[in-house]
Amino acid sequence: MPRLTLDDLYRFAVPSDPAMRPDGGAVAYTLTTADRDADENRTAIWLVTPDAEPRRLATGSAPRWSPDGRTLAFLRPVDGRPQLHLLPMDGGEPSPLTEAALGAGPARWSPDGTRVAYAGPVGPGGEAPDPNAPVVAETLEYKADGAGLLRGITTHLFAVDVASGETTQLTEGDFHAGEPSWSPDGTRLAFAASMAPDRDLEVGGAVYTVAAGGGAPERLTDPELICAGVWWLGERMIVAGQKGEPVGHVRLFTLDSSGAAEVETGLDRNVMIGGPGYPGAAPALLGDDLLFCARDRGCSHLYQAPADKLVPEDVSVAGASVAAGKVAYVAATPYSAGEVYLLEDGKAVQLTHHTPADLDLYVPARRTFTAPDGTVVEGFVLREENAQAPGPLLLDIHGGPHNAWAPVLDNVHLYHQTLAARGWTVLTLNPRASDGYGEDFFTAAVGAWGLADTQDFQAALDDLVAEGVADPERLAVTGYSYGGYMTCWLTGATDRFKAAIAGGVVSDLTSMAGTSDLGYLLKEYECPGDLIAQSPITRIGEVTAPTLLLHGESDDRCPIGQSEQWFAALRERRVPVRLVRYPGAGHLFILNGRPSHRYDYNERIIAWLEQWVSGSPS
Repeated sequence: MPRLTLDDLYRFAVPSDPAMRPDGGAVAYTLTTADRDADENRTAIWLVTPDAEPRRLATGSAPRWSPDGRTLAFLRPVDGRPQLHLLPMDGGEPSPLTEAALGAGPARWSPDGTRVAYAGPVGPGGEAPDPNAPVVAETLEYKADGAGLLRGITTHLFAVDVASGETTQLTEGDFHAGEPSWSPDGTRLAFAASMAPDRDLEVGGAVYTVAAGGGAPERLTDPELICAGVWWLGERMIVAGQKGEPVGHVRLFTLDSSGAAEVETGLDRNVMIGGPGYPGAAPALLGDDLLFCARDRGCSHLYQAPADKLVPEDVSVAGASVAAGKVAYVAATPYSAGEVYLLEDGKAVQLTHHTPADLDLYVPARRTFTAPDGTVVEGFVLREENAQAPGPLLLDIHGGPHNAWAPVLDNVHLYHQTLAARGWTVLTLNPRASDGYGEDFFTAAVGAWGLADTQDFQAALDDLVAEGVADPERLAVTGYSYGGYMTCWLTGATDRFKAAIAGGVVSDLTSMAGTSDLGYLLKEYECPGDLIAQSPITRIGEVTAPTLLLHGESDDRCPIGQSEQWFAALRERRVPVRLVRYPGAGHLFILNGRPSHRYDYNERIIAWLEQWVSGSPS
């Protein structure tokens, strides 16, 4: 079988957002593919049952079943805006349900199936803002990565009558409402929001409810609980959030008239409710038991409280749905970027096979390394089993810093498999601050980026060199976001790297604090203290490694000025450097940006390494 190549980017079809039909007999899900000719990502709704092959239903995303299982609500673009559509499952074509000026969000059916609620954007006065008008800002909350300048747009709750199509706006005001959840009797909706006047300066979030016909929201939680999401599960209201400072693990709480009580999970692990680049799933009820996702040693697992793991090791769950005592979930494994599974009576059955079956894949091997201060860190070594040793090694550093590498097939970092086929070893390390190793480990680099974590990387490299796996004269480093930060930091701390590739760069925390959409909060909670001491730019005079910088033009999380500073400083010192800017690309473009940009990102990394480490021409 052939090895994976970059062209396989256009062959991957990755499921997400599974939705179990209420009777437990079928699963609808979103399937994402890359269209080479149109240079666009495509999404479609697919349906699979245990006794039949998956079939395509319609173009769109975010499928949601009506309570009787006869209708599927989903999102489909209309004139560039996502609108809710309804697909009758007994036959017929999808019909639009909404005509929202700025688009709609995923559907939330009322318990009786007569209404659909959603959270969607609202412009000033209910109209789309003028893109040419001056932007006036009085708080730091005036832009967001992926959305750009907000121009007064907020997110609010709406409810649509399914029979008539009549839409009612349920909330209004200067705040952003989170995804809604219906009460069991259908009279109220719960949502998370921060309505504090200084919410741009403080991480906050409370649980509110609003009447199904609209009105003033009622606050249910006190300021101590910072809420990230809320779900009405039967008669129980479950909240994901943090108590006190927004540093450390997200936990689950049960909320009732007496207040919020933490759910005993028996785990020192971070609850994962899901998001771009951060796999997980919203909590759900499996019978009377609470089902949730938490990260353990890099992988997001399904758990049934208290702490019963429901999926095997080396599986990373990215979406789950429960109905009729069954669980549908999407998970990546060492051999797939994601497939749909059905879990019933403790037995999991794979329902889909979208990952190309003709690929001969390298499987990462788990390793542990011990830093000089005694801290044990885990990593994954990807290489040809019979690779000639010692050989070239690429250290790849994840973002966050509270993300984590998992030993599953990675359809984003395709260069990992490609390099392994060319005789490279790829080391993906989970240093202190990574998720999945306990809260003390999770917070171990707060206020000490570069100062606490450098030894983790150095120790792992030292071990692999001493074992004869890595050639000390052919070491390279890359990373994105926090990984881009550490790439810059490490090349200023040591001259052992012969090449460096930094993506979504952070080079100067001082300027970052004033220009990133989350810069102030980063300064306050993640990097408190001396920003200058933690900034790679202070060590630029020590950098000698030829450096490739890859950055989205529209990145508001790590603004492109961070790469520009690093580029200008290296060029001034005559250090070989190249800056690549991706037009219109936000911070997450390597996950969900244009296929051509994602292909180019992978291709340039390989070419830079071949030029400066392997000795091939550029």
